[in-house]
Amino acid sequence: MKIFINYEIKKLLAVTKSFTYFYQKFLLMKKLTIFFFLTTFFTTLAQETLPYYEIPKMEENYSAQNTVARMVDGLGFRYYWSTESLRAEDLAYQPKGAGRNCQKTVNHLYDLSNMMLRLTKIDLTQEIEKEQMTFAEMRKQTLLNFEAFSNKIKSSIDLSEFTIKKDGEITVPFFNVINGPIADAIWHTGQIASFRRSSGNPINSKVNHFTGTVRE
Repeated sequence: MKIFINYEIKKLLAVTKSFTYFYQKFLLMKKLTIFFFLTTFFTTLAQETLPYYEIPKMEENYSAQNTVARMVDGLGFRYYWSTESLRAEDLAYQPKGAGRNCQKTVNHLYDLSNMMLRLTKIDLTQEIEKEQMTFAEMRKQTLLNFEAFSNKIKSSIDLSEFTIKKDGEITVPFFNVINGPIADAIWHTGQIASFRRSSGNPINSKVNHFTGTVRE
């Protein structure tokens, strides 16, 4: 009888131990699930706080201001996705021969965004000095610069107000801003898209550049 009781106790202890093991596994999986959910949630939230996840909706009014602003918004959208989730190896990528690598191209685009602000007399405080910026900080500030530039263009009465004059003479017509830093920035944003494909990290396939939206 005593042997039987001891046997049953051992069985009970084994079952209890097994239950405790699986319960601990269950709790661990639950914690991991919550962790991954929160990580995904806050990552998505951080992404959505930056402008140009999608092109902002605009009324169908083809004024000169809206047309130029749409070009800038299209640039912002392309830049957002060209630079989204770039890895260290993507930033270090450089095509064979002389020329900028990906990180230096990102730096140049930041400079172009500031040039747009400067030529249109937009006073937007840069949160961090360029030399102190990480890639993520530079990307964020570039997007904010594009947004401020676009908003200024939309709210203007006439684009000629952005023409730079000296002693009554036109020295920099606004046309130069279009074929200068705006066109240049579109060009270099395309380079980043090309670079990242070559380094094995192409743009998100859900991005639709034609509609300026992202497929769910």
